[in-house]
Amino acid sequence: MTIWYSAYLLGNDKGWGRGMRWYAAFVTLFCACLTASGSFAQSCPAPMQNASRLVLVTVPTLASSAGQLQLFERPRAEADWRLVRSAEPVNVGRKGVAWSRAFRHLAGNDEPVKSEGDDRSPAGIYRLGRPFGFAASALANYLQIDSDSVCVEDPSSPAYNKFASRQAVGLSVSKETMRATPLYRRGLFVDYPTDASHKAGSCIFFHVWKKPGSGTAGCVTMPENRVALLQAFANRHATVVAILPESALGRLAGCLPPTVIGTR
Repeated sequence: MTIWYSAYLLGNDKGWGRGMRWYAAFVTLFCACLTASGSFAQSCPAPMQNASRLVLVTVPTLASSAGQLQLFERPRAEADWRLVRSAEPVNVGRKGVAWSRAFRHLAGNDEPVKSEGDDRSPAGIYRLGRPFGFAASALANYLQIDSDSVCVEDPSSPAYNKFASRQAVGLSVSKETMRATPLYRRGLFVDYPTDASHKAGSCIFFHVWKKPGSGTAGCVTMPENRVALLQAFANRHATVVAILPESALGRLAGCLPPTVIGTR
């Protein structure tokens, strides 16, 4: 009614036709804003809806094996993200990143989709899972790695993409023996929604790196002290990790910190 009345007053002062044209233009713009706002909300992946902390990993291109990591937080789901730790270097897959099947709708023409053994980190947004390491820890939901701890890489196994007991899954199943890899002495699991039927990739972690610029089989790596910091940052908080090429940040503009979008 207020808009209609404004059009009426404008019509009296400057002509009824001009007032109605103003009114129509205003309503069109108002509806467009509502539609855009709604589409942004709907496009945000489910893991972000209640997240209070964000780990943002960006790479210059899909073929890049090195990138940067930033940490953000917000007091509630509808609030803006606030930067709490500036960009620091990380390594990703030695062949770069590829869209996970869950996010293939965001892939552009000829952009790769992740598969088992492709040496690429999965592009997309996921919940950050449980922390792990060789030593004991008071971190919530912490998994202490021992000689029986494995992560299953065999798509034919019901335990594909899960931590498991080596004895339980059997000797013939393809798996990573966690304790045998010193770089797993501290890390966090990524709750990557893989797809065994499409051999869509498995066992994605944050863990300790060998050295700067040393690509991985698909994990994200960094110095040990920063893995420890990340474990503490995520502890007892709903935390998501976004792994994205810089060219794709605009495709999730309504979900990511505006300052990040604005720098690209």
